[in-house]
Amino acid sequence: MQENKQKRKEVEEKDIIISLDPEGDKNITEKMNQIFDGVYKEGRNIATKNKFKGNTVYGEKIISEKGNEYRLWDPERSKLAAAIQNGLRNWTIKKDDNILYLGASSGTTPSHVSDISNIVFAVEISKRMMRNLIQISEIRTNIIPVLADALKPETYMDRILSVDFIYQDVAQPNQAEILNKNAEIFKPKFAMLAIKARSIDVLKNPSQIFKREIAKLKNFEVLEIIKLYPYDKDHVLVNLRYNG
Repeated sequence: MQENKQKRKEVEEKDIIISLDPEGDKNITEKMNQIFDGVYKEGRNIATKNKFKGNTVYGEKIISEKGNEYRLWDPERSKLAAAIQNGLRNWTIKKDDNILYLGASSGTTPSHVSDISNIVFAVEISKRMMRNLIQISEIRTNIIPVLADALKPETYMDRILSVDFIYQDVAQPNQAEILNKNAEIFKPKFAMLAIKARSIDVLKNPSQIFKREIAKLKNFEVLEIIKLYPYDKDHVLVNLRYNG
């Protein structure tokens, strides 16, 4: 017992963290390294610094280092995390940004975005998912749940402040149209669009669908396109600058 206490003390004195290697099931020791504003890497894991200490949203592991908490960000449950793991280079979310999140679902990715930005306006059409978002927002007070159809931004524009960034993850056939409508009203600096090929056409080649949807975007400059396989099949994340 005394030996174990001594080992824990040595770990604390070295200011390192102990985590679980997801591939090898071996204990590894790594420091948290910032790779983007608000996004950190530890071994093969990525994480966000927990803005609301002690709070978890979907059972994610928390790692502590030097008085800070870091929430491990699961790429199997977040397309944005998958894009980071697959080599996203252009990070355009800033800590003071107001984010318009279209298709917030149960709040997994919005919760991480709330760690790295100012306000997240979480638009979701499902009443069941909205109940989850409201519960999350009771602790994560910078998440503002908005029950609405993302295709009709005119119905919620009065409830939203200025928008710096739009993140869209909506499983509907008219994905480009939704982003165009919201960008025209809210005038973001940047955006990210998760395109789900099978939500648009189950028969056509996904590459053709991606090209067609991207071609429909108005006043956007494509910064990069990230395939999300193996985390999400037939999905890409399109990183965009808005020039409207």
